Amino acid sequence: MHRTIFSTPIVNTVLRALSIGILKLAGWKVEGRLPPGAEKSVFIAAPHTSNWDLPYTLMVAFVLRLDLYWMGKEDLFKPPFRGLMMWLGGLPVHREKSNNLVAASVAAIKAASGRLQLTVAPEGSRSKAHCWKTGFYHIAVGAQVPIVMAFLDYGQKRGGLGPVFQPTGDIDADMITIKAFYAPFKGKNADQFHAD
Repeated sequence: MHRTIFSTPIVNTVLRALSIGILKLAGWKVEGRLPPGAEKSVFIAAPHTSNWDLPYTLMVAFVLRLDLYWMGKEDLFKPPFRGLMMWLGGLPVHREKSNNLVAASVAAIKAASGRLQLTVAPEGSRSKAHCWKTGFYHIAVGAQVPIVMAFLDYGQKRGGLGPVFQPTGDIDADMITIKAFYAPFKGKNADQFHAD
């Protein structure tokens, strides 16, 4: 994987201190921590209803000392912003092309020599989504890594890491359990998030 802001020593330290200060001033609380055994993992990023989710996610990641990579639509990576978005941990996704994103993600996680938390928004977009995409689940199963249920709850101004979820292979039952965890959370645009 490419070098990111999270693996840039001095910048990471400064941005961690700034993130702690900004979140505190904004009244946000950071919860949880990366559990042992989840150094390589897939994070669910939900709810995802606003452009504000990215800066809040990055600040929470700094506070929790994560090595975060996140998937975003290719449009975010057009010049002149491509280098910046990649440095922020972004991985461009070509939604229109039928490439095998799951297989590529599995290979990247397996090939990574150190810590790597791949963040995937199951809603696939900030727009209202009634059906969650299951790519995050298949990536975790293929890479044999746990799923960490990360969250931003604008209703209570809190963000962080929830429980680790080990996929059982019964995706229908597992999705019911995962969505039940996210049901109480409010996105910035609350009417656009449905975990049922």
